[in-house]
Amino acid sequence: MTTKSQSADSHTDPAAVFACALSVWKACHEYAVSKTEFNLSQCFNGIDQFMREVMSIGSRFEVWACQHVNFDELGDVWPYLLEDKFGEACLAHLFPNTLSQFNENDCLWVALRLRLPIFLDDTLPIPINLTAPNPIAGTGFREFRIQTLRNSLDDGDVVPFVAEDDPLDEEFGERYFGLYGVGEDGKLEHIADRATYGDVLSLAQRLAPGITFPSKPTFLSE
Repeated sequence: MTTKSQSADSHTDPAAVFACALSVWKACHEYAVSKTEFNLSQCFNGIDQFMREVMSIGSRFEVWACQHVNFDELGDVWPYLLEDKFGEACLAHLFPNTLSQFNENDCLWVALRLRLPIFLDDTLPIPINLTAPNPIAGTGFREFRIQTLRNSLDDGDVVPFVAEDDPLDEEFGERYFGLYGVGEDGKLEHIADRATYGDVLSLAQRLAPGITFPSKPTFLSE
C-alpha cells in the first residue's frame, strides 16, 4: 500500500517525518533506561533540544528517501515501517549522543539496514548484481552480468561489492561496474569495467542489441 506522497517526485510526507522522530525518540529512551549512566537531557542540553534533533533527523531522512527510494517496490505502509524500525536502525549505527551528526551517509546506511528498495544513482555507493539473457544466439554467452566491484586499498585486489558489505568501508576504493559474459557452463568471463552504470549498460547494449538490462535499476536486498 502506498500514498500519493510515496513517490520519488513527491513532497515529503509529514506522517513519515513524525514516524521517524517518534521511533528515534522511543529507541533513545529505551537506551537511556538500559544505560543508567546515560542522561538524555544532559546529552542534548534539555529534552526540548532532543525533540528538535529527532525531528531534524526525520525531516532529513524523508527528504533523502523521496529522492532515492523506489516506493513502487515497497511492500509496507511507509510511516508504519519507519515507526517500527527506524529508531532501532539509527542506534545500530550511531550512539544517541552523536545523533546530531546524522547526515546523508547515515541515511544510506540506515536505508540499507531497513532493506529499502533504492534506485541506483551514480552518487550512491550501492551494490547491484544484474543478469540478463543474451538475445543474440551463437555467441558463446547465454547471459550477461553487470556486477559492482571495488578495489582493496591494501593490496589492490578486485573484490565484488555485495549487499552485505559496508558501502562506506574506508578499506576499499570507489565502486565501479564490471561486465561479464556467462557461458553455457555457467562460468563468468570478464569483458570490461566502466565507472558508471550508464557506461556499462551502453557497452552491453552494443555487444548484445536488445538486451533487457533496466535503464534505472533498483537495489533490492534479499
